[in-house]
Amino acid sequence: MLMSVNDCMGAWRCPRTGFPLVNEDGYLVAKGAGADNRYSLVGGLPVLINFSDSVLSEDQVLAANADSVIERKRHRGGMAFVKRLVSPQKEGTRRNVKRFIADLEARSGDMKVLIIGGGSIGQGMQPIYDHPKIKVFSFDIYATANVQAIADAHHIPLPDNYFDAVIIQAVLEHVLQPAQVVEEIWRVLKPSGLIYAETPFMQQVHEGAYDFTRFTESGHRYLFRRFKLLASGSNGGPGIQFMWAVDYLVRSLFRSPAAGKAAKLVFFWMQYLDRIIPPSYAEDGASGVFFYGEKTEAVLSPMEIIHHYQGAQRRH
Repeated sequence: MLMSVNDCMGAWRCPRTGFPLVNEDGYLVAKGAGADNRYSLVGGLPVLINFSDSVLSEDQVLAANADSVIERKRHRGGMAFVKRLVSPQKEGTRRNVKRFIADLEARSGDMKVLIIGGGSIGQGMQPIYDHPKIKVFSFDIYATANVQAIADAHHIPLPDNYFDAVIIQAVLEHVLQPAQVVEEIWRVLKPSGLIYAETPFMQQVHEGAYDFTRFTESGHRYLFRRFKLLASGSNGGPGIQFMWAVDYLVRSLFRSPAAGKAAKLVFFWMQYLDRIIPPSYAEDGASGVFFYGEKTEAVLSPMEIIHHYQGAQRRH
């Protein structure tokens, strides 16, 4: 259940100092130990970004009323059907979310979940929002009805040890310092809190200037080295990756994104080949990867990440 903006307001913290915020003259103000940082509200949503360490400027965000700098089209009717063909829901995500919810339900107490980059509801994530006992907190760097604040994941404006779980789907490729973001996730999670992440591996650039990084499955696992592994692997195999490659090949030849999408539609059936590809080969040629883990005090060593690899090129 997505929490209301008012219900979340008391949880927000100053992204520079971590101090609580108070409402003064229409701004949220952090005061304490010499700090005096003031944050605007846009449409009732607090803008909690440390602009001294951001790809965005405060003037830019406020002038645009915190709208997305990337055009995000809404597809309806026949176009929505086509969108589902060329950007299919991943069965692996559905299975992982089902397990994630079951694991939360098996724990006692609250079920507070933070969704980073929750401006739109991610593929396969609707059951999280529909669950009556899961309290969903969400932020993004742009305003929508799905977020309670505008924030940057490099400096999560929330308390230490606060959440039972965090979800970060298709976000880590869009941040400049993924390791810093993961450290922030570790900080806001309660002991033994759960993390579920999905990140591209072999995908072409999307969202233009705001796309920075890719991860192999092993690289993704090592990024979350302060977490105990519960599950990891490919998320969208070589078949889906082939669809991406066809899209960008054709759009490059014809200088036309529309032509690329049309070509991708022609090859939509390639996604079904992923069902017969062994996990080891899928891992080496995946469109994306996932990690599901639990906060721990232990740290995965460099030697251990070598032994972690389960792709088709492993040595027996």
